[in-house]
Amino acid sequence: MTQTTYDNLSGRTALVTGAASGMGEATARLLAAHGARVALLARRADRLTELAAKIGADGGQSLALPTDLTDQDSVDAAAERVHAAYGRVDLVVNAAGVMLPNPVTDGRADEWQRMLDTNVAGALRVVRAFTADLIATAAAGGTADLVNISSIGAHVPFPNYAVYGATKAALTYLSQSLRTELGPLDVRVTNLEPGLTESELASHVDNADLSGQLDGMFEALTGLSSDDIADLIAYTTSRPRHVNLRHAVILPTRQA
Repeated sequence: MTQTTYDNLSGRTALVTGAASGMGEATARLLAAHGARVALLARRADRLTELAAKIGADGGQSLALPTDLTDQDSVDAAAERVHAAYGRVDLVVNAAGVMLPNPVTDGRADEWQRMLDTNVAGALRVVRAFTADLIATAAAGGTADLVNISSIGAHVPFPNYAVYGATKAALTYLSQSLRTELGPLDVRVTNLEPGLTESELASHVDNADLSGQLDGMFEALTGLSSDDIADLIAYTTSRPRHVNLRHAVILPTRQA
């Protein structure tokens, strides 16, 4: 019988980065609504506490863990708390990201470093902290998932988004390479590349011209919602363990 629900999420232990807003928050809420215990990682403690309260009010289970993904010690401390509270993690979603578009000629090295530290190194720190959990889960016959949220910008160039796109291209390549290492161990690796999607990423833009450009695109293209991405993640990770939806590009219907 073909599975059409998210029943396989019940009883799983998930970890979601970037859970304070946008795609991370929507994913955490949806996974919890379908019976997963969810560790919530992000920098903003107040937002995480609020989200954990909402999940609890809806009958779900979550753990708020204020974490700085640019700091390995902070990530390791979060991992210790997750393991103490929930044990082994079997579903990891790297949803945290920073988007700071500007012309390369502006030379904003601080912004470049922030994007690299969060979008690439941050994801790697999480992989380092939880890959052993995923491998052990799969070895014991369980379902193990690593989901990385990249971007359509990983392979479609946009003016002024060179560094952001480069970080997402790195994440897409990392996903492909990790699949060659983890797939033979029955750990699924999924790379998602959303197109125009409503999230807090747009609020990171401090260039008025580029911010206005994004507003115009949302008006013309009817962008995706964070819930749309969460729905795809829940679908992907609730498939039978031998099925790996490994790479998906998700666009608004009007986006070329």
